[in-house]
Amino acid sequence: MSGAVDREELIEAVTREVLAALAGTSGDACRDCLGSCAAHSPDKVRAVVAGGAERIAYHGNGADVPRDLARYIDHTLLRPDATADDIDRLCGEAKEYGFAAVCINPTWIRRAAANLRGAPVAVASVVGFPFGATTSDVKATEARRALRDGATEIDMVINIGALKSGMREVVREDIARVSDACHEAGALNKVIIEAALLTDEEKVVACRLAQLARADFVKTSTGYASGGATVFDVALMRETVGPRMGVKAAGGIRTAEDVREMIAAGATRIGASAGVRIVTGGSREASEHY
Repeated sequence: MSGAVDREELIEAVTREVLAALAGTSGDACRDCLGSCAAHSPDKVRAVVAGGAERIAYHGNGADVPRDLARYIDHTLLRPDATADDIDRLCGEAKEYGFAAVCINPTWIRRAAANLRGAPVAVASVVGFPFGATTSDVKATEARRALRDGATEIDMVINIGALKSGMREVVREDIARVSDACHEAGALNKVIIEAALLTDEEKVVACRLAQLARADFVKTSTGYASGGATVFDVALMRETVGPRMGVKAAGGIRTAEDVREMIAAGATRIGASAGVRIVTGGSREASEHY
């Protein structure tokens, strides 16, 4: 049996298993997907996985990729040694170039919110970052504190070990606790699946669990694992979650061409520390913050 066929059968099996195992969790597991999710359309996911990354370099219509890339970018500074001056500079750049959001560690939320008051730039922060190994109640509390301090978007890391242990309900509940906290405050929950640590089948399961937990986005990476965003992973995630859910590509995105490829593959948001370099074509120096 060929490797491609093996992988097709694995994808078909896992999507069928996800549907069977999770349908009872929230009633109709696919009530919102309009037939577009992996469980309803395993052929799509099989084709993406079996085809290989080189055959899905442009999963969408490349001609539809917008010229204004800044509005897709979360201008990111998650270095542990970031200073107050660094945060002020990040916020100034976000206002100057019109980035979608700044993404910062929780300790800097109030400062960023003050810097960005009145500007059309969101404040995003992280929960359970970067390993996802804190407990669900701590993640929910962390999210609520971040939202009180002024964040309007949360990027949470899933319980990676639980996912790899097959503890799907634990993962779903972990995401749901943060989603509930976010939605109570009118905020977005972006779920980092850390794709570099997962098999393709686990990526499908993680995305499906995020959907069932009412998350708003799935996101590829923290930027701290062995790899970041790939066109293949973005395309697989988009095929899994369908057209309604956001997909954020993050980790290792450093050029405008990288951004265009991710958007063409299905990303609706980009996490990048090189945002200024991306939108200026390198005409202004900017340090990378991941």
